[in-house]
Amino acid sequence: MENQNKKVKKKTKTLWRWWAKALGEKASKCDKESDTVAVVRTFIFTTYLITNVFIVAGVIRHWNDVEYTINTQNTEKIK
Repeated sequence: MENQNKKVKKKTKTLWRWWAKALGEKASKCDKESDTVAVVRTFIFTTYLITNVFIVAGVIRHWNDVEYTINTQNTEKIK
């Protein structure tokens, strides 16, 4: 059981390291400070992602949503 917990922790730590590196360059030599910066970058990335999902969803929802109106009030003759 303890060996399995170590494997899970190691895998989680490795995944976190990969994610932090994917977000950008290491912020400082201190691991704790770099982790904090990675969390802030993750938050910023998440807000961008959510915003883009809503934009795309709105575009898809209104994709073919065109109403054509005919102006029947204009009775002026064209010469």
